Amino acid sequence: MNSVEHRPQVLVFDSGVGSLSIGAEIHHLLPDIDLLYAMDRGGFPYGMWQEDALVEHILQRIHTLLQRHRIDIVVVACNSASTAVLPSLRQQVSLPVVGVVPAIKPAALQSKSRVIGLLATPGTIKRRYTAELIDTFASDCTVLSVGAEALAPAVETLFWQDEDSPDVWQSVAAAFHQYPSAKALDTIVLACTHFPLVKPQLAKHLPGINWIDSGEAIARRVKDLLENNRYIRGGRGRQRACILGAEAASQTLRDKLATRGIELIAD
Repeated sequence: MNSVEHRPQVLVFDSGVGSLSIGAEIHHLLPDIDLLYAMDRGGFPYGMWQEDALVEHILQRIHTLLQRHRIDIVVVACNSASTAVLPSLRQQVSLPVVGVVPAIKPAALQSKSRVIGLLATPGTIKRRYTAELIDTFASDCTVLSVGAEALAPAVETLFWQDEDSPDVWQSVAAAFHQYPSAKALDTIVLACTHFPLVKPQLAKHLPGINWIDSGEAIARRVKDLLENNRYIRGGRGRQRACILGAEAASQTLRDKLATRGIELIAD
């Protein structure tokens, strides 16, 4: 980070509104830093991309953002993207890069029944990195995996058009209940940053579940990276968002961003 004292800016990059769940945790812990939410609407949904094409696309997007904005830390606020792009991105940029990976470890530590759910995009479910996390941190657990193809698009629809998707929320519960071990399920990992944005809707159909996501851990990691650097403290940091792709933000999205104190800017 630049040694000259300034107010740091963190890039929170995702395929869409999932960046809001991670950014909210960062802003809560570090309200005096600037956040730039980059919503790659043109690339959504990442969970359906082939890995090589996804890596190339994200690298191009992030390099363009780094040329246009002063950024101190890059947060790849997407599980599907992080499990694919982090090694290449860290080789190509000199800034600290923070990725989001499924919170398998804390889920395994907190589960009393030793039956945990993994709710993710199909791409994240298939990644070898995800299997390695399960083998390393949850080998003594029964892991019920659900690759919810329709869930992230439904969250986008909620934020862009204010349209609820009750059938989608219900389908998630039905997918878990298909497993014989579902009665013992006590913890579910929300392994897509879109999913915490509809946790209340999901909880109605899966009551009594301990829901775990990576937001707080990412915020703590950003705080640790800033800890040994001089920067302007106090006051209120700016929260801004840009939409990447040809589609202009809807009025519904503008209103939802405004209620979160986020200013929409041109890319």
